[in-house]
Amino acid sequence: MRFSPRTMGLLAAVVTVTLWTSFIVIARAAAERTLTPFDIVLLRITGASLVLLPWGWWMVRRRRAALGAAAPASSLAGFSPLPLRTTAILGTFGGLLYAVMAYSGFFHAPATHASVLMPGSLPLWTALLAAWLLRDHITPLRAAGLALIVAGDLLVGGSSLLAAFSGGDVWKGDLLFMLAAVSWATYSVQARRHAVDAVQATIALAAFACLVYVPTYALLIGLGAVTSRLAVAPWSEIVFHMAFQGGGSVVISGISFTRMIQHFGPVRSTMITALVPGLSAMGAVYFLGEPLYWNLVAGLLLVTAGILVGVLRKSQAPAAPASAVQPQHPTTTQPGP
Repeated sequence: MRFSPRTMGLLAAVVTVTLWTSFIVIARAAAERTLTPFDIVLLRITGASLVLLPWGWWMVRRRRAALGAAAPASSLAGFSPLPLRTTAILGTFGGLLYAVMAYSGFFHAPATHASVLMPGSLPLWTALLAAWLLRDHITPLRAAGLALIVAGDLLVGGSSLLAAFSGGDVWKGDLLFMLAAVSWATYSVQARRHAVDAVQATIALAAFACLVYVPTYALLIGLGAVTSRLAVAPWSEIVFHMAFQGGGSVVISGISFTRMIQHFGPVRSTMITALVPGLSAMGAVYFLGEPLYWNLVAGLLLVTAGILVGVLRKSQAPAAPASAVQPQHPTTTQPGP
């Protein structure tokens, strides 16, 4: 059965928003179960690598067979389709730092905070880094949108930062969420800077993360520096995280976001993904029983408004061709989860 382009675009949008929203709710729920954040990162990386490393190996060999000596440079024994330096940069920020800080954050702060401080603040950090590294121009309208995002972030994270003086612990999670957003924004800007393809970037970050994280994790466990609960976790929990965190959050959402961009264009796609902060916050309230205080509601509204105002600055510009689009959030290369 063949679906129309419109149907495929709508399906891709539904899959993308569902996976991004589910990532936040499920990651917070996982913090209440058996595994440590480092265990979950391992399962995310190995789950994605089972799909992406064979894909990368096949892609590199197909290029070599077709182009011979003129084939683009690859690395990591041919598992990454990108040169080593580019692979290391993308893998460090998009594969390692983002995952470690994001999952660690869920062990300290609620999902409602993550909803605002991760997907909600990505446009802010991406815009600032793009202005610094790529010399992108921040227009007055875009600056207004970024100001709204900052105000929303302060409403959500400010109270927990103040609570740190009385021994509160939530601020640690808020800080980790913000650092995770900065890491993903750095990955996105670097991917744009090196003009890499979305699929190749995803394969490269998975290959680098697998090569670096898995032996490091095993070494730290052996030395007793890090605790692992994989041995006592039920198999159902382990398999679920490999499938969802690795296969769903990394592989499927990357493909679905790329397809959504191809059909709706970057502007409308950004407006669709602006649903994620609100939906994930509602999901945390409904499924996890988290309270939704007034400052969280206000922060969500301000962040969502800021994203949409930032989109309006592009409304008069022609849509970028699909091959030039950088998937994830409005200005990122792959989905944030």
